[in-house]
Amino acid sequence: MRSPAASSSLIVVLSAAGARAATQSLWGQCGGIGWTGATECVSGAYCFQQNNWYYQCIPGTGTTTSTTAKATTSSSTVPGTTLTTSVLTTSSTTQSTSTSTTSAAATASASPGGGGSSETCPTIPTSLGTAVSTLPDPFTFAGGTKVTTKAQWVCRQQEISQLFQKYELGTLPPKPTVSASSSGTTLTITASTGGKSVSFSVTINKPTSGTAPYPAIIAYGSYGASIPVPAGVATILFNNDDVAAQTDGTSRGKGKFYDLYGSGHAAGALTAWAWGVSRIIDGLELLKAQTGIDTTRIGVTGCSRNGKGALVAGALEPRIALTIPQEGGAGGSGCWRVETWQNANGYSVQDAKEIVGENVWFSTSFNAYVNNINALPFDHHMLAALVSPRPLYVIENTSMEWLGKVSTYACMGAARKQYQALGALDSFGYSQVGGHDHCSFPSSQSAELNAFIGKFLLGNANAGSTNVFRTDQSPAPSLDTWAPWAVPNLV
Repeated sequence: MRSPAASSSLIVVLSAAGARAATQSLWGQCGGIGWTGATECVSGAYCFQQNNWYYQCIPGTGTTTSTTAKATTSSSTVPGTTLTTSVLTTSSTTQSTSTSTTSAAATASASPGGGGSSETCPTIPTSLGTAVSTLPDPFTFAGGTKVTTKAQWVCRQQEISQLFQKYELGTLPPKPTVSASSSGTTLTITASTGGKSVSFSVTINKPTSGTAPYPAIIAYGSYGASIPVPAGVATILFNNDDVAAQTDGTSRGKGKFYDLYGSGHAAGALTAWAWGVSRIIDGLELLKAQTGIDTTRIGVTGCSRNGKGALVAGALEPRIALTIPQEGGAGGSGCWRVETWQNANGYSVQDAKEIVGENVWFSTSFNAYVNNINALPFDHHMLAALVSPRPLYVIENTSMEWLGKVSTYACMGAARKQYQALGALDSFGYSQVGGHDHCSFPSSQSAELNAFIGKFLLGNANAGSTNVFRTDQSPAPSLDTWAPWAVPNLV
């Protein structure tokens, strides 16, 4: 279904040549399988193929891509299921190569939030605990002890991460041996463990302004970011489908990750992609001089299914300085409990039961709980907890019912309380704006996006306000109904 804004922008003009659609605005959709709207962009922009399902008007004078793609296989048409199938080609000429032998223990000891703790952390529980219908209290350890300090919060983050990996995401393997080579705009990463090796490549597009080493945003999908990336910031194109396939339920165990660790590895595709992001950062750290990228200023983004992936990457990789998930909905910024409640009360949103049948984003261990979500000792507000206090800017869309506008608002409202407890509200943003198509970035969110990127990647303290929490849905859901627990002042 087209959004009201998109529909109103379509003007039909009769001429001798027949009917012709009006030009699409900057960052709007301009093509893709099933698209019937405008296919030409406003002056100063051209229609760029993000994937077979989604073409977008982006700034520049590039060649307009054909928008007459036809589906060759059956696929879901609900929002939140954009499919990327591109494969990167790489140069065979290697200019520089380096190898990392950092121990797995060094990586495993890092807190998801990026901090460290002098606390002796509680043992990870072996049982689920008591089922709850509201969002679980992130400030209470699974054993019942309250979190009262930031050091204890680091322990709690480690507990939350292990619980997610055990019951939903699948296990993130320790760091393998990593080597990297650079040729032109191509960075090739090779990971080796257990006598096996796999390689994959990313494309680095450096900015035309600014000074190296540049901050960079890793964009899921090999066609480019679906958000406007400001001047001075590089874009790294990551074909995540190459690391873990996501065509449908038959994709389980397929991709470079599974070639290395085995097709039966417990990790779902979201975790495998996060592993891939970590290996990209490893490669950038090895070849700082050759790539010209500042590895202390790395962001990650993706939209729809790749938005889910971006949030999981931010949660599991503490070296990511800014996480920008766009319209991930269920399995991303939405909470399972709220989505279950929505579908029981007349809504039609993606929920746990549907998502495990649609694709292989989660571990098969999650299947046992999709009909009893309240049994899980976490929900996705606590996935965002793994990012905290590192900056997080969540972009959602009220015009896409399938995404769960009530769920993402309530879920990220609960996530915001975790940033509040850490005194880090300036590092948290949630912006839910409708009136546009799925993954089309609206200009009304530009100031917020530029503020987050400007402040946390470009180092401009005066880039704008990054304490953002807003929606255009009315009435807004009650946050305290879903997150009734007290917010401590962690010191």
